[in-house]
Formats: sequence, structure tokens, C-alpha cells
Amino acid sequence: MTDHSSPSISNHAKQTNHDNQATFNTGLNTDISTAPKIAIIGAGLTGLLTATLLERAFINKQNKPSNNTSMLHVTIFEKSRSVGRLATRYRTDSRTNQNWQWAFGAQFFTAKSDSFSQFIQPWLNTGLLQPWCAQVVNLTPANDTDQSPNIQKKEQWDTTHARYISTPKMTSWGRALADELQHTTINFKTRVAPLSQTQTESRQDNTSKTELFDEVGSSLGWFDWVICTAPNGQAVELMADSGFTEHAKITEPKMQACYTLMLGWDNVERLPKTLINQTAPVWDVAYVSHSILDRIFVEHQKPARDELLPSITIHARNDWSEEHVDDDIEIIKAQLLAAAQKALHWSVATAPSQIDCHRWRYAATVMDTKNKQACDPLGVLLDQTHQWIVSGDWCGQGNIESCYQMAKDTVQAISKVEWIK
Repeated sequence: MTDHSSPSISNHAKQTNHDNQATFNTGLNTDISTAPKIAIIGAGLTGLLTATLLERAFINKQNKPSNNTSMLHVTIFEKSRSVGRLATRYRTDSRTNQNWQWAFGAQFFTAKSDSFSQFIQPWLNTGLLQPWCAQVVNLTPANDTDQSPNIQKKEQWDTTHARYISTPKMTSWGRALADELQHTTINFKTRVAPLSQTQTESRQDNTSKTELFDEVGSSLGWFDWVICTAPNGQAVELMADSGFTEHAKITEPKMQACYTLMLGWDNVERLPKTLINQTAPVWDVAYVSHSILDRIFVEHQKPARDELLPSITIHARNDWSEEHVDDDIEIIKAQLLAAAQKALHWSVATAPSQIDCHRWRYAATVMDTKNKQACDPLGVLLDQTHQWIVSGDWCGQGNIESCYQMAKDTVQAISKVEWIK
């Protein structure tokens, strides 16, 4: 992931995209008599999008600014040093000063709803987000009898049903979202301690305030609303002894792990023939069968990646990753590397010079397709008494568009309290 220069407190968004705000409509009446103080746990995309939509709903879309007696302030608490789920890792070749680069989290996202399509349009206009019209193949790795992998053309992604990427890195959009926030503070390297009922204080107007603490017991302040956007495994721990009224539902969606293998070559000429063979289909994405691998992505062929050294990202199957989630990472890397060698079929002369591996404990939301009721999205979980919300992409379909939808649903839930006239 890309590190921010300051790991402590960062005030974001000295500038905002006014064109973006002018065209976006949350559908909320934002004539505010008193604006709340809101805490968001987690600076992933759900947290950033929630802060963005809160600012637009409660500040930027005011019809009567003179009625606003206090300004909204949002504080995001993030345990790591960076924002966003669109993770990027890179290394620099000291000889050429060129980079290998891997999108080792989400590789792309879709925008199927009109609302989300409208939301991302300004970044498409600037080129920060771009459609990825990848050539996709099915790949069956070589085995003891096959001399080379079997590669068959599957499809080409188009702009009609676009898959979008962030440029020049997948982290760029998350950072842009953070930088455009005007009334939000992000506290990095701050781990929020589990909540308890003793941290809340009821008020005469039937609303509540919550005091948050960090892991060493220091107060992080009092808040009108607390929004937890952590993965559900972490949300369970944060809310375990809090009396959160919807606690049992947090465990309903099942999440699986994912291991990511990152490979790099010193130049195109060193690539195995599987990647540069002119007689085989030219491809950017491979769906892998009969393997512990799931998909292979060719990073240096993506839009706005022309200067990269050859870089390949490989995601393992979620079920295999979950089964081995606690295994030693070096053993996992060796197993993935052996599977990748069968899939890409390199020799000693064409072996990768860069090898890295990452473990995601909470990567994929598993939907029970045999049970229609269980397959329906959970939606955000609201405790009106405490004024707590648990949210995240796992409350929806487990994808990036779900981050946006859950952020939108969170803002709509908060808008129903009585201080919004």
C-alpha cells in the first residue's frame, strides 16, 4: 500500500471537486439546524465514501446555509497508515529506476447502478478512473503429460459493461477521495478499542453520545454517531460487549481469505512464452482452472501502465486461501509459486526476478446461492438507541459498488433523526 507522509493526524481536502458535488444528488433534505459529530472506524472505501456522502448531504448541498448553526465534522480512525481498499505495491529497479507494480487488492470494479455511474463520472472525465478493455482467456495449467498450458480465448471486456481501474495506481482513487474531503479528519495508526455500553450517554432529546477510546485507553472524543466499516470479523470484536442491537446479524455474511502472489520480470524479453507467444491469444486476464489459482492479471498491459516493468498479479482461490489462512506465509508462497510455474510455464531462463506474497484475511463475501433469503444483501445495521451503524461492502454484494451503496444507505439512515428537519 502507498504510505501517507504523516502517520498521525491528517486534515484532508483543502480543495473539493465542485463540479462533482453540483451534479450529485443524495436525495436528502439538508436544511440542518444542528450538525452532528460523527466517527467512522476504518478508512477503506466504505469509510471514505461514507465521509464523502455525509459532507455532500450535510454541508455542500445546503439550500439555506444561514440555518446551519454548527458545522459537521467527521473523524475517521484508521489502524494502518493508508486509505482505501484499492491496494498497490511496487518495487523500483535500481539500475533503470523503473517500477514493478501490482494491484494486490481489488483489480477493478464495475458500476451497474445509475447512481454509482453518476458518482464516478467526474473521475472518468479526468482520466483518474478508466475502463479496462481486457482480453480474457481461460487457462488450464500444464501437468505431467501436457507440455504447455492450454489457453483459450474467453471474451473481451468492453465499455458497455465496463470494468474500471484507477490510474496511475489503484490507490490513486482512494487518495483522491480523501484529499477532496473538507470537513473530515483522518487519524492514521489509530486502533479503536471495542465499544461498551458504559461509553454512551443519553441526552434529554432522546439521542446519544458515545466516547471512543484507543487500544491503550486514551479517549478519542465524544461522538453523536459511530459508524463501523471494518470487515465483519473485526466488527464482531468491536461490538461484542457493546449491547449493539444487531450484533447477531454481523456474523451472517461469510467472508473468505485470499492469497495474492506478485511476480516481476526484468524486461519483456525475459517473459515466458505463455505471456508473449504470438501464436497464442494475446491476453490480459486469465481465469485458471484445475489449480489453486483463480485469476492472473497482466499489470503492465493495463491503461496508463506503459512505463512499468513486466508485472503479474495472481489471486489464489478463496476456498483454498480460507483453508490455509493460518499457514506459514513462506510455505504458502512456495505453493503458489509452484502453481504459477505450471500456469505460466517458465524455464530457468524466464523465471521471475521479483516474488512477493500477501494474505488478505477478509477478501470475499460468500453468498449462499442455494438459499435465496441468505443470498439477499444484509444492508447496513442500525442501532437507533446508541446511534451506531455497522456497515461495509460485506453488508452488500462484497464488491466496490457495495461500498458506495452502503455509504449511501448510512447517510439516509442518519438523515432520519429528528435534528434533520
